[in-house]
Amino acid sequence: MARTKEFDPDAALQAALELFWERGYEATTMSVLVERLGVARAGIYATFGSKHDLYLLALRRYGEQRDAVLLEELSRPGPALPAVRALVERFATESVCDELRRGCFMTNTAVELAPHDSAAAGRVEAGWAVLETALTSALLRARAQGELPAGRDPRGLARMLLVLLQGIRVVGRTGADPERARDAAEQVLALIG
Repeated sequence: MARTKEFDPDAALQAALELFWERGYEATTMSVLVERLGVARAGIYATFGSKHDLYLLALRRYGEQRDAVLLEELSRPGPALPAVRALVERFATESVCDELRRGCFMTNTAVELAPHDSAAAGRVEAGWAVLETALTSALLRARAQGELPAGRDPRGLARMLLVLLQGIRVVGRTGADPERARDAAEQVLALIG
């Protein structure tokens, strides 16, 4: 007779997400996972696979949660440029108000793992592609609605914003000059129009 799980896998995955986001991959040992999740090592392996597998599952969940919010914000009916502006401003504000200095889990993964971990790099690229596509769509709508000049390149602007947003997250983690992220956001928004 199969044993039933003595823990909620969904809650454990969310707890792992928070832990990896807070500490990073390398600093999160299996012992720390066992303690924080309240799940035996064997239970973690049986349910999620290796630490790396659990990390990738947590990163996918983070992306799905984040993407749902981004897509909803950028696809609302009406003028599109205010939604893009609000997104950039929110990223800048969050980066300087993040007392834990966690940054963005996706960006953190890009810095820590993507250079030498193809699976992590693939997840990062997929997450960035979602953001780039959502921004491109919003900027295409903005151009069609006369909010952007006809000669502006929505895809190029979306890529510029993607790079800026990731940079804002990295700068925010340092806790250095909080105005740096805000000033950068203001300047890029002035370029968009």
